[in-house]
Amino acid sequence: MNNPVNNSVKRPAKKSREKSSAVSQKPDSKSFTEADYSLQSLLGGISVEKFLAEYWHKKPLLVRQALPNFGDWLDRNSLTELACQDNSEGRLVQFKRGHCHLEYGPFEAEELAALPKKNWSLLVSGVNHLLPQGDWLLHRFDFIPAARLDDLMVSFAPPGGGVGPHFDSYDVFLIQGQGRRRWEISAQDDLTVVEGAPLRILSEFRVDESWDLEPGDMLYLPPQLAHNGVALTDCMTWSIGFRAPKAEEIVNQFLTYQQDKLELPGMYSDPALKRQKHVAEIPSAMLDWADQTIRATTRWDKSDITDFLGRYLSEPKAHVYFDPPARPKSLDAFSKAIRKHGVALDSRSQMLFKDNAFFINGERLEASPNLTSMLIKLANKRYLEPGDCTHEQSQEILTLLHLWYQAGYLFPAA
Repeated sequence: MNNPVNNSVKRPAKKSREKSSAVSQKPDSKSFTEADYSLQSLLGGISVEKFLAEYWHKKPLLVRQALPNFGDWLDRNSLTELACQDNSEGRLVQFKRGHCHLEYGPFEAEELAALPKKNWSLLVSGVNHLLPQGDWLLHRFDFIPAARLDDLMVSFAPPGGGVGPHFDSYDVFLIQGQGRRRWEISAQDDLTVVEGAPLRILSEFRVDESWDLEPGDMLYLPPQLAHNGVALTDCMTWSIGFRAPKAEEIVNQFLTYQQDKLELPGMYSDPALKRQKHVAEIPSAMLDWADQTIRATTRWDKSDITDFLGRYLSEPKAHVYFDPPARPKSLDAFSKAIRKHGVALDSRSQMLFKDNAFFINGERLEASPNLTSMLIKLANKRYLEPGDCTHEQSQEILTLLHLWYQAGYLFPAA
């Protein structure tokens, strides 16, 4: 979701392949402290409650030095390396003679090195799956429900680079890394886009307000607010996006989910068939039978919706691969490791819950009362401390965690 490109909805699939991405961990603390990355700093001193009540989905918020000393985790060269990986989602946007051109990765390093000195932008989505610091940064925004959190996109642009004036259908936090970028916004109602363009570029854009962002500054933008970001120098922008499924998408996916569950006995029959006046007319008896059958199979309640939504929202995207350990530890060795170091969800894993139903990467687990509190903690914190798995019910949770470890969903923390 964290991009302005018109993409069709794809049904994700869980896969595994040769390991190619790093695990979750905190970034080195050479240039900042935990206090620098507190919620108080991130939101400019206002509370989460005030932000949600007055800004979220309503109006923009500019926070100067929201993340002090931020910006040197990636540069052009390191982002280029990510854009050349097979498991990355890279896009290159160039403007030539007033026309927008879009290319999809993975790219060749030589191709990116030969780009001109201005008017282009390289974007890589899902950086939270590729860079430990990216995953750590993404979860600084855990004051928003995980079901809404999408991904982290990082872009590099030389002077004049950007993706053009556009609007997003979701909320976004724009964090300035290296360099400077000017953000222009407009509250215009006209959101007509350029016909035939590969991006949702606005046909008309009226600037109401603008800000120049320096490293560590952050701009929050609500949905449907027209905006345009233009690089003033070589610059990096880190974009935290939130998923906002369309009604059509949810209904279509739910009907597909229902279709997968259907197992209907019987078939149409008409032993009392009578000759009808018009051979091409649909028989009333057949219409009544179809009506009754369909009505009987299209009844669902909130538990069906919960099951669908939990599976759907936690399902990995199509390009996401999990890496089962090449030489998995035995249950005993795994138990010793997590009792000593704790256990952490892989950065690619999505874990949600509702009541005692837990969902991880599209799969459902109905938790026993013994496990509920511990699984809630794992889902919320994405980590269990060493002492969490030493109580008398630990064998049940250890067996479950070991299964998830073998699937590549989590690992003993270091």
